[in-house]
Amino acid sequence: MAEQRGISIFFNDGSKITLDFPKQSPNEAAAQMKLEDVLKKRYVMFEADGTLMLIPFENVKYIQLYPAPEKVPGHTYIKEASVV
Repeated sequence: MAEQRGISIFFNDGSKITLDFPKQSPNEAAAQMKLEDVLKKRYVMFEADGTLMLIPFENVKYIQLYPAPEKVPGHTYIKEASVV
């Protein structure tokens, strides 16, 4: 389960933070439960460099996750789009 993942969070003030981390869930069902939890609570938490970071969605313009998951059950997910 050592596959690398990453997230870029773009804030309303124009700043951005990017974090890399190992795969967090052993399977798609566990990953879906974690996604639903984050969406319900409206914040995301990271342990990074020995600190705990809590980022409330109210300060976030958008979030970019990579690599993209194969599917996101229960959510509309447009695939193969390009940023123009």
